[in-house]
Amino acid sequence: FQAMTDPDLIPKWWGPRRYWTKVDRMEAKSGGSWRFINGDSAGNEFAFHGVYHLVAAAERMIIQTFEWEGMPGHVALETMRLEDVGGGKTRMVQESVFQSVEDRDGAASSGMREGAAETHDRLAEVIAELSKGKH
Repeated sequence: FQAMTDPDLIPKWWGPRRYWTKVDRMEAKSGGSWRFINGDSAGNEFAFHGVYHLVAAAERMIIQTFEWEGMPGHVALETMRLEDVGGGKTRMVQESVFQSVEDRDGAASSGMREGAAETHDRLAEVIAELSKGKH
């Protein structure tokens, strides 16, 4: 949960490795908002933003909107839950609800799946560092 709500940790895992990440705004609380910027070595920047509907540390849950500024108006509602599965392990369950099938298919064809997989790999690395007390 810390890796999801600490603005100093977000750039260490958010987005594919080929991009840097800047946290422009992050009010990780119910009713707060966020805006992250990815960029590459050629100077291209891609911004994303949303609103936190629920940030509940005790329930280990975050509900937020997600919108890529390159395609405004196509907003997804994301739910993330962390579940204790025993043995010191946690399962992360995420769900994204799009406004239409076309929005979902557009996101899937944009490389979002590959980017999300790489992001999750990077998140696992940060969590491993956190569990070793390196942050």
